[in-house]
Amino acid sequence: MSDVSPITRRRLLTGTAAAAASAALPAVGAAPLARAATGPGRLAAVAAQSADGFASVSALGLPGTTGGAAGPTVTVTTGAQLADYVGRNSPYTVLVSGRIEIDGMITVVADKTVLGVGSTTEITGGGLQLGSTTRPGNNVIIRNIRFTHASDDSVSVTNRAHHVWIDHCDFSQGYDGLLDIKRESDYVTVSWNHFHDHSKTCLLGHNDSYTADRGKLRVTYHHNFFDGTDQRHPRVRFAEPVHVYNNHYRNNRLYGVASTEDAGVLVEGNYFENVAHPIYSGYDDSGPGRVVERNNLYVNSGVPQTLGTVIEPRTFYAYTLDAPSTVPTTVPAGVGVGRIA
Repeated sequence: MSDVSPITRRRLLTGTAAAAASAALPAVGAAPLARAATGPGRLAAVAAQSADGFASVSALGLPGTTGGAAGPTVTVTTGAQLADYVGRNSPYTVLVSGRIEIDGMITVVADKTVLGVGSTTEITGGGLQLGSTTRPGNNVIIRNIRFTHASDDSVSVTNRAHHVWIDHCDFSQGYDGLLDIKRESDYVTVSWNHFHDHSKTCLLGHNDSYTADRGKLRVTYHHNFFDGTDQRHPRVRFAEPVHVYNNHYRNNRLYGVASTEDAGVLVEGNYFENVAHPIYSGYDDSGPGRVVERNNLYVNSGVPQTLGTVIEPRTFYAYTLDAPSTVPTTVPAGVGVGRIA
């Protein structure tokens, strides 16, 4: 195992202040690099980038999501090493190098950054669970990792985990959910990820009877590519507000977004292509949820369902909406591993 010099945390400004930081470091979501630089200086710069969306909000005793920036940096190449460092009770930036095979779920506890090196990092056979019933998974960042063939969920944000940023990952061919957020988790951003070759994509809310999720599960989904996946992009229960913007939906067989059990979801600036049911209010046995749609494009797609009103995400954070016509060009080109600018 090799160590890399500890990161000096240098936060990027987001939203309306992004331009002020651009001279020092490209903002998250800028035009992708042909490959991710892997030198210590570049890795430190990437690890210092800041979340936007709900993960950026100051709440619950945290100023935003900083991950393991306060601690040392280590490089891991095996599942045992990964489980060791992400389970320690202190901050770490954990650089994952190469392909790691694991069995079951590895628990990631508070104050961790898990960052793939280059474009070849893969976790296969199992997944990451943020937090347990006794050890919180708060303040966690997961970036630049390919997840394949998980025996359960690829990533599970659960057990009241809050302030989580999942960015520039690739998810496919899991057993259950690719990225599920549930059990009173809160203040999460899911950005610039590629979801493909799977059915149950992103569950938000445990089940119809878990009413403790009400008032929690504030999540931003932006600039993700839901590429031929069947459903749950996301499927939402109880949460409000959930902000779904500038995502690319293509060839989703069952539906795009489903708001159920009185959830409040804002769907805006997305591009739906060949999606017969882009937005549902209510689904299967779940009661209707509130959903507002605006400024979306529907190409060879059905008519969205809407219901009621939703709390505006701008109540919590500032953001800039891209023109939805640009989404099918910029999102597929920018999502996934090896693309962090």
